[in-house]
Amino acid sequence: MIGGGLAGLSSAVALADAGLQVRLFEKRPHLGGRATSYTLPDGSEVDNCQHVTLGCCTNLADFYRRAGADSKIRFYDRLYFVDRQGRRSTIQASALPPPLHMAPSFLFLGALSLTDKRAIAKALLAIAWAGGSPADTTGISMLEWLRRMKQTTGAIERFWRVVLVSALDEELDRTDAHYGIDVFWKAFLGSRGGYRVGIPLVPLADLYEGCRKAIARRGGDVKLRAGVRDIRICDGRFACAVMEDGSEALADFCVVAVPHEQLLGMAPKELRGDGGPLDGLRQMRTTPITGVHFWFDRQVMTEPFLTLLDHTTQWVFNKTMLTGVESNGGGAASQLREGRRTQYLQLVISASYDLLSRSRQEIIDLCRRELQDVLPTTRDAKIEKATVIKEVHATFSPEPGVDRWRPAQDIGVENLYLAGDWTRTGWPATMEGAVRSGYMAAEAALAGLGRPQKFLQPDLPFEGLSRHWADRAASSRP
Repeated sequence: MIGGGLAGLSSAVALADAGLQVRLFEKRPHLGGRATSYTLPDGSEVDNCQHVTLGCCTNLADFYRRAGADSKIRFYDRLYFVDRQGRRSTIQASALPPPLHMAPSFLFLGALSLTDKRAIAKALLAIAWAGGSPADTTGISMLEWLRRMKQTTGAIERFWRVVLVSALDEELDRTDAHYGIDVFWKAFLGSRGGYRVGIPLVPLADLYEGCRKAIARRGGDVKLRAGVRDIRICDGRFACAVMEDGSEALADFCVVAVPHEQLLGMAPKELRGDGGPLDGLRQMRTTPITGVHFWFDRQVMTEPFLTLLDHTTQWVFNKTMLTGVESNGGGAASQLREGRRTQYLQLVISASYDLLSRSRQEIIDLCRRELQDVLPTTRDAKIEKATVIKEVHATFSPEPGVDRWRPAQDIGVENLYLAGDWTRTGWPATMEGAVRSGYMAAEAALAGLGRPQKFLQPDLPFEGLSRHWADRAASSRP
């Protein structure tokens, strides 16, 4: 197993549960890949970026269960929104059957005009009526589909963009309409609990300790700071992995679970060259995410999290409340001093192209101003510490037509399989997509050994009218 991110860990744990002895190589000093945490010099532990799950992420939930981390996730039934004037709105499910269960709170969303709401309702109904698969969406962007649906500027900027840029890490004009529509169908329309937000109660790295134990129980091993330089193929089958120190790692089969741009650097030419099974990876672009961390000298926020409208900042997470401690880690910012209550906030900006060239201080100043719009108490609060983390290649871009470049888990090389959110999972670049890929790679590997087993979990069942419309759409497909 090459790679200790979510794709590699989920595949490794599944294979260990199936009774196989797994060796996992990860070049970093920690597990989790892009969804992990690390310790600052003063002892504070920070996530590289706040990651959340949703109720519709069934495979991620299964992975947390296998890793013994399901009790470390807290789910929230209420979503909090705030606009530039500081006006709060909330959205949560009612007792109405899907897809109408969100309608009552949606009607009272103060940031949208009545015209905006009419337009949004029309588009959402079109998604639900089509069972999540409206016609004529192939190869177009989400923005193009919204314009066809005659969405207002307010609806696009204050509703569709707010949800989708955070969910897919890409701007609407660069997002395949299929993925944007799927987010609303599976999370907000298909079932009552699909939209629920799950947030870890611990630093992200703490979620993966159970993976080591699951692998070790079957005699396997996890090796950190163990980078792989090359993958060697002989006579159409996996031969070995060449480590960075020049040694060779032999195995009955290999699952490669690294970012696609890294795979291009270690795969042999016959796989990545023109016409090879990995040729399309060169066409896939990546998108950035920026995380900004503030430690204040007092309490400045009472909600567990906020979604910001009309700002560069998209989410603010109250890490002090979410983790149940004064701050997320040690150091000066984690202590009660002179009777004051400190507070740690993490801000997230997805598709943060405009921030890549900006300095750390420019980003901190921008986010500080935006916090003052929505959290007035930050105007007088002192920032005890702040840091910025840029993930330049955080995810692959779900641009229109990207699926034609995404390889399957089995690329036709005997005993070599791929895992990663960038593989052909049917999902965009999410933690759910990463776990799905890991499970699919494990299934392919076991099938190759003549020991077929299923790990992939079904989606949440559709409910209410959405179930009827989903069944109708499925029956009409060829």
